[in-house]
Parts: sequence; C-alpha cells; structure tokens
Amino acid sequence: MDFSNLKKFDPEIYGYVMAEKDREMDGLELIPSENLPSLAVLEALGSYPNNKYAEGYPGKRYYGGNEFIDQIEGTAIARAKKLFGAEYVNVQPYSGSPANAAVYLALLEFHDTLMGMRLDMGGHLTHGHKVSYSGKAYNAVQYTVDEKTELINYDEVRKLAHEAKPRMLIAGFSAYPRALDFKQFREIADEVGAYAMADIAHISGLCATGLHPNPLKDGFDVVTTTTHKMLRGPRGAMIMAKPEFGEKIDKAIFPGFQGGPHEHAIAAMAVCFKEALLPDYKKYCQQIVKNAQALADELMKRGYRLVTGGTDNHLMLVDLRSQNLTGLEGEKALEAVGIYCNKNAIPFDPRKPWDPSGIRVGTPVLTTRGMKESEMHEVGRLIDLALKKKDQPAEQKRVAAEVKALCGKFGYYQ
Repeated sequence: MDFSNLKKFDPEIYGYVMAEKDREMDGLELIPSENLPSLAVLEALGSYPNNKYAEGYPGKRYYGGNEFIDQIEGTAIARAKKLFGAEYVNVQPYSGSPANAAVYLALLEFHDTLMGMRLDMGGHLTHGHKVSYSGKAYNAVQYTVDEKTELINYDEVRKLAHEAKPRMLIAGFSAYPRALDFKQFREIADEVGAYAMADIAHISGLCATGLHPNPLKDGFDVVTTTTHKMLRGPRGAMIMAKPEFGEKIDKAIFPGFQGGPHEHAIAAMAVCFKEALLPDYKKYCQQIVKNAQALADELMKRGYRLVTGGTDNHLMLVDLRSQNLTGLEGEKALEAVGIYCNKNAIPFDPRKPWDPSGIRVGTPVLTTRGMKESEMHEVGRLIDLALKKKDQPAEQKRVAAEVKALCGKFGYYQ
C-alpha cells in the first residue's frame, strides 16, 4: 500500500505504523482472535466511504447522497446471506460486543434471564459476565464445563436451563477448543421457551464452509459474528437472524444503540465476503484446523497439557502449570522472542484472571501467511525453547533469530 502522504505529513505516526507492520511480519502471531486481511480489504477500509454519514438503512437514510453507499451496503448484505445461508443480515454493528448488546436490546427486556458460558470456562464477557453490561442489565446465569473432561456437559446445560428458565440461551465462546453441538442447544432452548442465540465470532469461517455446524441451519433465532477473525475482514461485526426478528434488530442497532454506520468498514466487509465465497477459502479453513492440530500434537509431545487434550478448531489452551510457569510469565517469555499469544484462564483455574494458569494460541494468522503442518511443528519447538530458556538471554536471542528467520520465508497475505 502507498503510505507516501502519511510519511510526508506525519512521519511520527508513519513510523509507528511501519513498525507495527514489521512486528507482524517478523513475529509468529498466535493470538486466535487476530488475522491479516488482504490488501484489497485494507484498500477498501481506507477509502472514500469513510467520509459519508449514512444513518439508517439502504433506501431509508436520514442524509442525502447515499446512492453508492446503499449499493456498497446492499452488496455486503447479499454476499453475507450467500456465504452463511442467512435470510436476514445487518452489517452495521461496529464490533462483536455492540452486536451482542443490540441483540439483547432487540429481543429481551432489562432484567430478563439470559444464559451463557462462564468467562473462565471459555465464554465471552458479553455472555453474562458480572463486569459486563450483559451481567448488569440482565439476570445472567452461567453454565460451565465438566471438571474432568473440560467439555460442555449438555445434560448439565439442560438441567440449569430448566431451573433458570432463561429468555435467551447463548451458544458461543472465546476460548473453547472443541466443536459446539448447536442442535442440542436449539433443543434445550425449545424445551424452556428461550431464544437460541449463537456467537460464532471465533469459528465463523468454519461454520460458513461446513467444517463446523452452522447454527443457522440448526434453526437458531439469531447469530452474531465479528468479521476480523477467521473471515479476514475489517474490524466489525454482523447479525444474522430469522426474518421475523429483522425489524427489531435494525431498530436496536439504529437508533437504539449506534449512530452512523462505518461504511468504509462495510465496504471492506463486502470484499472479505467475496473472498470467503471463493473455493480457496474452504481450503484455507481446512488448513487452519490441520495446523492447529499439528501444533497441539507437537506441544503435547513436548510435555504440555492442553485443555480437553487437543482441539477441533483453530485454538488451544495450554496449561503452563506443568512447566512451573504462569500465563503471564509465558506470554511475556514468548513475546520476548517474537511469539505472540495471550494469557488465558483454564477451566477451574486456581489463579487470578490477570495472571492465570494458561495461554491461548491459535493458527489463523500463520495459516494466512502460508504456513502448514511442518512449520507448526517448528513453531511448537520454538515455543518450547522460548519458555524453557526464558531466563537465559543468550538463548533467548538465538530463539528470536530463529523466529525471525522462519517468518522471513512467508510474506503478507495479498
């Protein structure tokens, strides 16, 4: 991309931007909620629709001059419908948390009961955690995983749902390495008269390509997803739902929750949806899972315990207690050599959230850059070395050089 104007006018910010690009290219990015959009997506994101106010929806705007904006947003909606098999789509949410908030605003009354996965078990803040609006504005009931298997026990979810009688049952996660049984969630919701909502922000690509069940095909009432994770799009989100809920959701987004939509981001969404409709995208998603399983196997071979014993998707939770490390120590040791992950609680974690027992790692970015199973085994070796040699500066320097050399073989996604 041409940054000549930025470089000329504001060399300070240009320097930071280029340093961030170098960090991304020289390091192993393993944070599972991140990805690299194509240059086409980035070009759309940094383009002229940024300049337009477009409160309302295509054909029903509160400002003039939206002829081409309507075409952009309409194209994004049509492509998203085709990609996921959705009948209704709203592409205006600024991000995943506002999308979830808008769904609650549309379908629930304040203080209604909603039921989601507990944060420290792999859920998300917006699924009812007490520090989130979702746990303050609503009566949040939280399900957990089985203490022995670390898997969702659907019998226990059913039992809790029958006791709590939630108005909405949420299926979704931010740190759960196994497939979700959407059919069982739908059945449980039907049994207690609840809306069935799925948050597929982390697994949207797998759902769209048939590599993981698609909650829309299992009859869910509403599905939310971000667009900047596996979909390789801009930072944003969308809501998909049964058509009968469309008007309520539209009003919850605007004017209920947001003002003017970010049409430059919606233009970039349209581009990433077109990319995801190509046959190569399914191959990419298949490779993400293959890479995750190869990395998981390598780490377990080297003595690391993984929550649930492996992964079905793009991420894994690594319990560092066997290495006598905390999650914070692990995150910092890896960052020192150019390997990026995030500290993360494990189920029934005895430690505090700021310094939990585990780290969360995933393979979307490395797969986007073209790495495959052989590189994942090398990444596992480098992770192990970085953690074991964290107190040896000379060894750290050597590992950092190996990381940079590996990354030098792979460029930016075009």
